[in-house]
Amino acid sequence: MVAALALQVIALPVAAVAAAEVLQVRGPGLLQVGDRNRSMPVAISCLDVEAEAAPEATEWLRQELPRGTRVNLRPRGSSDGVLLADVTRLDDGSDMAEAMELAGLARRPCTEPA
Repeated sequence: MVAALALQVIALPVAAVAAAEVLQVRGPGLLQVGDRNRSMPVAISCLDVEAEAAPEATEWLRQELPRGTRVNLRPRGSSDGVLLADVTRLDDGSDMAEAMELAGLARRPCTEPA
C-alpha cells in the first residue's frame, strides 16, 4: 500500500504539468515552464538541433514561445531532472518540434508518436 501511494505521488507532478506557461527559452529545445506554484525545465522531445544552428534555433523558439505562452505538454519521460515532452502551443495547436523541423532548424529523429 505504501508503494502504491509513493507511485501516485511520483506520477502527480508529471500529470499536473499537462498545461503550463512558458517562463523562459533556455536553449534550442530547452524551456523553463511553470504553473501557479512551481517551475521545471522541459526538453522538447524528438528534437535534434545541430550545434551550428543552436543560436538561430534558440532565437526562433523565443519568437514562437515568448514568456507567458500557454503550452500543452505530453510527457515522454525524463532525464537528469528534465522532463522530456511533446510541446504544443495551446492557442494554435502548433507542435514545436514539427515547426522547428519545417523551419529547417532541427531534425526529428523519432518516427512514431509516443
